[in-house]
Amino acid sequence: MTSVLALDQGTTSSRALMVHQDGRVLGSAQHEFTQHFPAHGLVEHDPRDLIDSLLRAAREAIAAAGEQPAAIGITNQRETTVLWDRRTLEPLGPAIVWQDRRTAGRCAELKALGAEPMVRRKTGLLLDPYFSATKLEVMLRDPGVRRRAGRGELAFGTVDSWIVANLTGGGRHVTDPTNASRTLLYSLESGGFDPELLALFGVPAELLPEIVPSSGVLGESRPGLLGPPIPIAGIAGDQQAALFGQGCVAAGMAKNTYGTGAFLLLYAGETVPAPPTGLLATAACNALGGLGYALEGSVFIAGAVMQWLRDGLGLLGMAAESEALARSVPDTGGVSFVPAFVGLGSPYWEPEARGTVTGLSRGTTRAHVVRAALESMAHSSRELLETLVTGTGLAVPRLRVDGGAATNDWLMQFQADILGVPVERLNLAETTALGAAGLAGLAVGVWPGVTEFGSTRQYRVFVPQMAESERTFKIRSWERAVSAALHWARA
Repeated sequence: MTSVLALDQGTTSSRALMVHQDGRVLGSAQHEFTQHFPAHGLVEHDPRDLIDSLLRAAREAIAAAGEQPAAIGITNQRETTVLWDRRTLEPLGPAIVWQDRRTAGRCAELKALGAEPMVRRKTGLLLDPYFSATKLEVMLRDPGVRRRAGRGELAFGTVDSWIVANLTGGGRHVTDPTNASRTLLYSLESGGFDPELLALFGVPAELLPEIVPSSGVLGESRPGLLGPPIPIAGIAGDQQAALFGQGCVAAGMAKNTYGTGAFLLLYAGETVPAPPTGLLATAACNALGGLGYALEGSVFIAGAVMQWLRDGLGLLGMAAESEALARSVPDTGGVSFVPAFVGLGSPYWEPEARGTVTGLSRGTTRAHVVRAALESMAHSSRELLETLVTGTGLAVPRLRVDGGAATNDWLMQFQADILGVPVERLNLAETTALGAAGLAGLAVGVWPGVTEFGSTRQYRVFVPQMAESERTFKIRSWERAVSAALHWARA
């Protein structure tokens, strides 16, 4: 068998790709699932929708490929939190999604108590509703649920754990370091769940998954689910999987993934790095799929702004129309769009910020608004890279990119222009799935080593062309718009 099944469970859809050892995609499928917004700032998924959509995609991809995979690699939306019954695999309620802001008050309370320096030192993260621990606190508020958790009847996990539990029929309850490091419960210093952090958030140790390597056989799918049993041999959170898939395994190499949000990671090596102000340190995968570390900046809304323009305002029939609309006008007509629908992430970490559009006039058209929305992805990503470079002193001579919005040639050229460095786009846009495939394939010998895995990559390069005076003007306009969003949040 010469291919790997990559399961990519994302925020708005589930994908499956059958990746051949020569890098070709033999079969693929994707299914969207329902997003639930029960109240302002709340974002939920039905955990069963995640599994159902993922299994449908997997079966279709295997059928399209016409062969059984040698292994399964899993990648997933990271901080989204699931609680379920270990025996029946029934979820105890909705999954609380990484975008959810319901615990902003709790995070503020913990900061006021002086907890953040300890949390920051141990986890590399900040106290923000983005991460899993305060979500889990909400799930454990019911005394009956907490008693069951203490008796070991329940299981907590990020989405990777939930997928493995369902693939194995409840036989394995595991996670890997890249996902564990997003929970606020994992210490980068010790490489395990930390008792002091568990006490801070009131999390019973009996809930926790076993931490296993990102690359290595950890179990197999139950017979009949996807045909004969298949070894499950790789797990990584979506952004770390993309970092590995892009070949960013030497210090200073960086990638940006444009999905629902935008996530820029810089590989820092095999020593825990000190994160610059406003950025995060997180577990990552080294060249062999073992434990390494990265620095990360997170933009909460990127591609999701195009979905909103399509579904919420009806300004687009489909997201792909955005490129033609952006090209139809010479600039944004003075419009700046800060899509802080669920707060601002790096480097601001302001959960109370909300979407802000400035510079509207009677001459503003939908093309101007759409172009400004596209530019917002590039501007926010520029902020992340500049913060990384300033904070670390590392030179980042190029940025590798992937994700759905990276297929937009206009956006990638604007990204290179506003960064002032070349942007390299992989020939396979879904690099997240490629990284998951690589971690699993290396574990079972589909690729004998990282050299063979890396030989499948080819890039298109976008070279900066914008005059420095224009670049400076555009950056200043963006900064003014962000200032307006921050002022609204803090007034």
